[in-house]
Amino acid sequence: MIVTKGAGTEAGKERSGTLRVVLYSHDSQGLGHTRRNLALAHALTRDFRNAGRKVSGVLVTGVAAATRFEVPEGWDWVVVPGIAKGPDGYEPRHLAVRRKKVLKLRSSVIAAVLRDFRPHLVVVDRHPFGVDHELADGLERLRRKRPSCRVVLGLREVLDQPAAARREWEALDLEQVRRSFDEFWVYGDPAIHDPVRTGEIPGGLAHLVRHTGYLSLGRPVRRRTGAAGVPFVVTMAGGGSDGLNVTLTAARAALPPGFEHLIITGPQMPKEDRAQVETAAGPGTHVVGSVRDALAEIQSASAVVAMGGYNTVCEIMSTTTPALIVPRVQPRREQLIRARGLAGHQLLDFCHPDEFTPRALSTWWREVAGQDVPRTGVNLDGLATTYDYATELLSRPADTAREDTGWARHAAV
Repeated sequence: MIVTKGAGTEAGKERSGTLRVVLYSHDSQGLGHTRRNLALAHALTRDFRNAGRKVSGVLVTGVAAATRFEVPEGWDWVVVPGIAKGPDGYEPRHLAVRRKKVLKLRSSVIAAVLRDFRPHLVVVDRHPFGVDHELADGLERLRRKRPSCRVVLGLREVLDQPAAARREWEALDLEQVRRSFDEFWVYGDPAIHDPVRTGEIPGGLAHLVRHTGYLSLGRPVRRRTGAAGVPFVVTMAGGGSDGLNVTLTAARAALPPGFEHLIITGPQMPKEDRAQVETAAGPGTHVVGSVRDALAEIQSASAVVAMGGYNTVCEIMSTTTPALIVPRVQPRREQLIRARGLAGHQLLDFCHPDEFTPRALSTWWREVAGQDVPRTGVNLDGLATTYDYATELLSRPADTAREDTGWARHAAV
């Protein structure tokens, strides 16, 4: 009798039962990596459920504050000991232990998740093997023990200046990268920015690349934190660790008549920095550390001022709210490159931080507050596309070889 791989076999059960997913991010600064993975968790859970399959997953993060975000049903957090960038590299954020010890702790926790949760799909955000290869051993063991598991490297559309990105790749064993990952999902629209074309992703890895479009449309929205009915503008600084200049300048700007101002400093802004912003804030300006849902505030606002982090920009582009991006320019140029590219396609406005003054912001608010900005001609359906790509990957037989086609696969736009 010939037995085929169907619903009655072990492989068939794996394909039809609960889908187990691990989303990993290293998180040394800000909440961007975790927020990106959280958006993926919601989208994959929703779309697989609509297709009749339950999803359960683990979000691995290095920022304890991330757990205040609501996860989909069937998901949970695993928080590894935090790290921060110091003068000599990464160092423990809180623990009074040596650098090697905290990295060993992180690596062992991550490896245990991959071993014991037995995922079908793993998505690694931005850094292929995490901090100092903390992910490498766990991934290698996973590939050996569970060859049917699919492993994806998720990349924002802008990595950095090509020379800086090249140095990061040169520090890795590219053959190990090829062995470890089935695909790269680039969360952007190549018509706006293509990191393969710019050299931010090595040509030898281009065959792994699939562009999803920006992870904009389809993010869950909760209700606003503030009161409804009063016209307002909003300023936000992401996690807030480096958001003092943007928020302090905005606090000193003159509001359009009849408008209030919400400043969201971010949960990681130092207390002394937030105190400066609160002192500078005039009548009608409210300063808060965080809100229930930033997207809800953006949707309701008459205009938004923000730094150029990936998630903030994606949330803005899912709305018609006028936006002014004041990007971080050091130590990475990622936000500057993103802001210039999107402004060049008239999707938002851009101001270099050296030119961002209270007077300039007051003028911008008077000109745009309350207008609608159509955001067309750009692929914002990345969350839906990741479901399509995941479905294709998971249906691929475990022993299928990945061919180096020499060209990058792009989502239709």
